[in-house]
Amino acid sequence: MNLHELAPAAGSVKVGKRKGRGHGTGNGKTAGRGHKGQHARSGGGVRIGFEGGQMPLARRIPKRGFNNIFAKPLEAINVSALKAFEDGAVVDAQALLDAGILTKCEYGFKVLGGGTVSKKLTVKANAFSESAKAKIEEAGGKAEVI
Repeated sequence: MNLHELAPAAGSVKVGKRKGRGHGTGNGKTAGRGHKGQHARSGGGVRIGFEGGQMPLARRIPKRGFNNIFAKPLEAINVSALKAFEDGAVVDAQALLDAGILTKCEYGFKVLGGGTVSKKLTVKANAFSESAKAKIEEAGGKAEVI
């Protein structure tokens, strides 16, 4: 193979339509913009979310509560996922990533109370639900908040 023999896969490269290049092209004269009106003009069109003066959907729908845009979202795991570890192990974010239970853990994780745990584990997490903490301690383990 030589440099001059390189070519893209057949059908992968499409030539763009040339607008306004004569009526024989099927896209001449108005170039697919129709006759007159807002969208036919240069710079025409409206901003995203504009509904022609009608109250936009984003303003019609009621807003409830408070959404903290600075909140650091925690990953969530259930206590049933801790079965993958040996008795007496220390479970932290890195151990969960290595075991394949978590795929990413940017800001930490929270342990929820779904399922059961029978092994004595030391779990180091950013947060615990009350039921998860009770189940871990009931099995003889420790729930440490980091």
